[in-house]
Amino acid sequence: MTEIDLEQRYQEWLNSESLDPDMRRELEKMKGDPAAIRSCFGAELQFGTGGMRGIIGPGLNRMNLYVVRRATQGLADYLNKTVKEAAARKVAIAYDTRRFSREFALEAALVLAANGVKAYLFDGERPTPQLSFTIRALGCAAGIVVTASHNPPQYNGYKVYGPDGGQAVSPLVDELSESIRAVHIFRDVKCISREEALAKGLLEMIGQEMDTLYLDRIRGLSLTRPRGELKVVYTPLHGTGAVHIPQLLGEMEAVRLFLVEEQMAGDPNFSTVKLPNPEERESFELALELARRVDADLVLATDPDGDRVGCAVKDDAGEGGYTLLSGNEIGALLLDYLLGRLKERGELPERGVMVKTIVTGELGKKVAEAYGVETMETLTGFKYIGEKIKEFEEKGDRAFLFGYEESYGYLTGTFVRDKDAVIASYLLTEMAAYYRERGQNLLQVLEELSRRHGYYREDLVSMELSDLAEAEGYMQAYEHQAPPVEGLEAVEKRDYYLQKRWDLRTGEEGPVDLPRSRVIYYRYQDGSWFCVRPSGTEPKLKIYLAVNAPSREEARRKLERLKKAVFQVKKR
Repeated sequence: MTEIDLEQRYQEWLNSESLDPDMRRELEKMKGDPAAIRSCFGAELQFGTGGMRGIIGPGLNRMNLYVVRRATQGLADYLNKTVKEAAARKVAIAYDTRRFSREFALEAALVLAANGVKAYLFDGERPTPQLSFTIRALGCAAGIVVTASHNPPQYNGYKVYGPDGGQAVSPLVDELSESIRAVHIFRDVKCISREEALAKGLLEMIGQEMDTLYLDRIRGLSLTRPRGELKVVYTPLHGTGAVHIPQLLGEMEAVRLFLVEEQMAGDPNFSTVKLPNPEERESFELALELARRVDADLVLATDPDGDRVGCAVKDDAGEGGYTLLSGNEIGALLLDYLLGRLKERGELPERGVMVKTIVTGELGKKVAEAYGVETMETLTGFKYIGEKIKEFEEKGDRAFLFGYEESYGYLTGTFVRDKDAVIASYLLTEMAAYYRERGQNLLQVLEELSRRHGYYREDLVSMELSDLAEAEGYMQAYEHQAPPVEGLEAVEKRDYYLQKRWDLRTGEEGPVDLPRSRVIYYRYQDGSWFCVRPSGTEPKLKIYLAVNAPSREEARRKLERLKKAVFQVKKR
């Protein structure tokens, strides 16, 4: 884009009669600063399979009221074009605790109302998975959630869900993107006042009644009624998990609950943590301090939009220490608990399926096999797991039992079609109490699973790059050949972009029955594997590695050898 084009975009915003005064002042400060203008106007936030996500600020390349209104106008145009019955044109809207989340959600509702589409807007912050539930409960044609998940506080985002309660995927996301691109950010957007929308019955606030329905369905997932006492520390990391999780855990007979009070209130600055991400040990710092003071058995932390949960377990072998479980380990434990209890009750279906992503570890697959349960794989992203649930429902040939991904997302039940930290926190706590009643903690149960199925170790390394183009050089290098690993033979290659797989010993070629994605995968003869993909949003190369061995120490050494070999590859 030329400097002239940039200046024209900038001036169009600055001169717009509808521009908010505060944003106008921000734009006026940019005069004579071409770098700032290019940063805000040199590109557009793109609407893709993850919706939009960006830094809050003025311009097409930032999250602001005008970008949200434009996206919502595109959604309204799409619904008015594709949903024939006017009464069925309904959209549920939820939002998290971030800066401007409430304002963005209300503006989205008012744009929908101006276009004759009824908006159901939550009366306060709610976890993202509850939005998925609400779409289905109210029979909506779509859903919107305003969140940037675990990103730093300067970010916010906007995601769209389909009528099945799952995140928008192709072809919906492609058609919706085209509809949004056709909207001029100022001239084409319709909006009415809140008062007018309410008076016309095109805006309805929802709250406790939907909470009750959602929580009752979660309680219905309970598999056991353990007694005794399990000390649990919980933190929502200033996010939406505070809305429901303390209530659910506090109701459990076996649970004595301790809350990290410094992190219970919604704080858009996430001032007590470096990054509100339960994958990071640093996010557990205050929770672990409290856990040591009260001698807690289990520590739980959820991310700001309440769809992912991490946990730490008291390590009885140490000196008051706590071990953080990986997403792969939590998933395998939950799966074994679920299948084990269903089997005991005689409720394990014949055509049951566990669904995981291609970069999720293999221990869960071994657990599923032990119970005679099929494992299916999807591309990275829980939206694809939600898509599988819809497919099973439509065909009626399989029963969804559990889905998970290594990045701390889990789901059982089908009334939600996205990862759900409220469900997962409830069942994690019940599971820990169940095993404590039997004299075990989760680390001991995990050790039993490892002895039975092998010791699995995984790692994810995000390689920082100068730009996204650099990632392609590495992808081409990995396409060329598998890195040689001492004592291991590469036996399989998958190219998810070409949608092909190869037996590297025989040269035999076969299809990969998954949507096209820029991912390269190699498997070695002992089951070790690694997978490489560029980040879709930032200049990073993501490398997933996994091994298994008869002992924990051998698995550790094997992972180091694999990692060393993979990182010796030079970009082309």
